[in-house]
Amino acid sequence: MREHHHFLTLDEFTIQQLRLFPHATGELSGLLRSIGLAAKRVNAEVRRAGLVDILGNAGRTNVQGEEVQKLDAYANNEFIKVLRAGIHCAGIVSEEMEEMVVFDDPQNNQSKYVVMMDPLDGSGNIDVNNSIGTIFGIYRRVTPQGTPCSIEDFLQPGIRQVAAGYIIYGSSTMLVYATRRGVNGFTLDDTVGEFYHCFSNYRIPETGEFYAFDHRYYFQLDPPVKRYVDYCMSEDKDKKPYALRYAGCMLADIHRILIKGGIFLYPARKDKPEGKLRLMYECNPMAFIIEVAGGKATDGSRRILDIVPDDIHQRTPLFIGSSKMIETFEQAITT
Repeated sequence: MREHHHFLTLDEFTIQQLRLFPHATGELSGLLRSIGLAAKRVNAEVRRAGLVDILGNAGRTNVQGEEVQKLDAYANNEFIKVLRAGIHCAGIVSEEMEEMVVFDDPQNNQSKYVVMMDPLDGSGNIDVNNSIGTIFGIYRRVTPQGTPCSIEDFLQPGIRQVAAGYIIYGSSTMLVYATRRGVNGFTLDDTVGEFYHCFSNYRIPETGEFYAFDHRYYFQLDPPVKRYVDYCMSEDKDKKPYALRYAGCMLADIHRILIKGGIFLYPARKDKPEGKLRLMYECNPMAFIIEVAGGKATDGSRRILDIVPDDIHQRTPLFIGSSKMIETFEQAITT
């Protein structure tokens, strides 16, 4: 059996963090451990997806009008099942479901938290075995504990998240989560079924050499954003062209940028003037993580985390990444 003499498991790490705050109830730690458990189950299906009848289309569309993949549906059901049983979550909103899911039972009604979730980001990558992942944001509810959660608990700006994170199912499976105290990373050891701590208080580089953008939409961009994309590809005495890295999975692209620095661009375009990405369970969690790590996230005019939502499936443009690159982007589109 592989030994891990110098690494804490996710459970051990969250318990250790709990000891630093004597008045903490442990509910957030318990919720994070439940998310880790569900991630292990989804990871097991991802790893054997080609061997079972779980690849391909599930034969229905979600609220976004997108085809639901079988693995999408499995991940959605698994996270709901685990969070409902874990008693630390009052309810969830999922990309895969039109309405919120309320865990209306005596135990979960006592919970302080609700979860916004994209159970499987990058679904288009499933059949070709490229990176996919899970994104989540955790909010403290505004309705009284002891009652069922309501829509008001979810329609909060992203700055009110108490934690956010993602799981990336790639060459290795990683769970990354942020609280206001820092960004923590864990890598799954499949041989023992545990997430092991691999970094704390991670900081994104202030600048980088990469940009992520889907160039097929170049001619649908507003002129200021198009000029910035041109700048990314340009070369002069002070700058080389940025390297294009686009995985077709927002989570995977931003994970790379968190580690190596760079900028991710998903602008509004002529056929989607409000943007395509979902504010509540895609952009807000990733913006929270990147900001805690020292980066920035904007919709082109506003800080993502300051946007007050009016719909749980609201869409937005997103520009996110290294702080100096976002500052250069903001200057470019306002001049």
